[in-house]
Amino acid sequence: MTITQYQYVLAVAKYKNFTTAAEHSFVTQPTLSMQVQKLEEELGVTIFDRSKKPLQVTEIGEQIVKQAQVIVNEAGRMNDIVAQQKGYIGGEFRVGIIPTVSPTLLPMFLTNFINKYPKVCLKIEEQTTENILKKIEDGSYDAGILATPLHNPSIVERPLYYEPFVAYIPQNHRLQNSKTIYSEDLDINDILMLEDGHCFKDSVLNICNQDVIDSKEHFQLKSGSFETLVRLANEGLGMTLLPYLHSLELKEEEKKRIHYFAEPYPAREISLVYHKNELKMQIIKALHDTIAGVIRGAIVFQNVKIISPTRERHRI
Repeated sequence: MTITQYQYVLAVAKYKNFTTAAEHSFVTQPTLSMQVQKLEEELGVTIFDRSKKPLQVTEIGEQIVKQAQVIVNEAGRMNDIVAQQKGYIGGEFRVGIIPTVSPTLLPMFLTNFINKYPKVCLKIEEQTTENILKKIEDGSYDAGILATPLHNPSIVERPLYYEPFVAYIPQNHRLQNSKTIYSEDLDINDILMLEDGHCFKDSVLNICNQDVIDSKEHFQLKSGSFETLVRLANEGLGMTLLPYLHSLELKEEEKKRIHYFAEPYPAREISLVYHKNELKMQIIKALHDTIAGVIRGAIVFQNVKIISPTRERHRI
């Protein structure tokens, strides 16, 4: 049994196709198939049911795939140990980021980071908080950029910044003349929200401190896009809440419909998170410092800078 064989098994399990798995593994399909079959023969089990289209992982195969992932991850940590000792900042670094943060944050720091650390290959994927945490736990991701706190004993959280919430209130809305918004002004059934699975929706519910009552008789909305929420608000279908950085991307006319909350502003904490056993600490520090530095130097909210917290909260 070899690490390469385990890598091929993981590729087939991911793509459910030997040809596609071979293409992504940069080998010929016969070579990959032969190695997977050799592993099956050595173990005396069938990992993949080839009679189905797409092929399926067998019951015992599911367990083997999980263990193969652990073995491949641990083998890769050998290089991380050496890099940590040498202080080397380079190599592949896999990051998950929630969709409500990526459109505004990535353009702010990515070019800066790439230029400063050209030997690091960032692989970034948008995912929900739940999926990011799963991938950090199984070693598929090195880190995540999430709204915190998470209350997960296996995860270390390094806060990057606090982002206030703002209210987007269209014309002819009952709150359009309110210069300052208070949480008690809000009616949860009048607020357009993201679909379930987005932590931003949970934040909105916490601000309102109300239960959802489905009073929208004429339409039901499931959207993962702030742009959609703004457009529907413009059509008179309600108001919505936005993260502050997203409000900076609005059209000039739409920016006039932004209303601010009374102090203390409700805000979400955005953090760089990683497993407590993570070894790529040089890259973790470089990424954290780059993002925090950009935020500290560029963003002002109501004449107050949104700065990176100096504290670091370790939930381990």
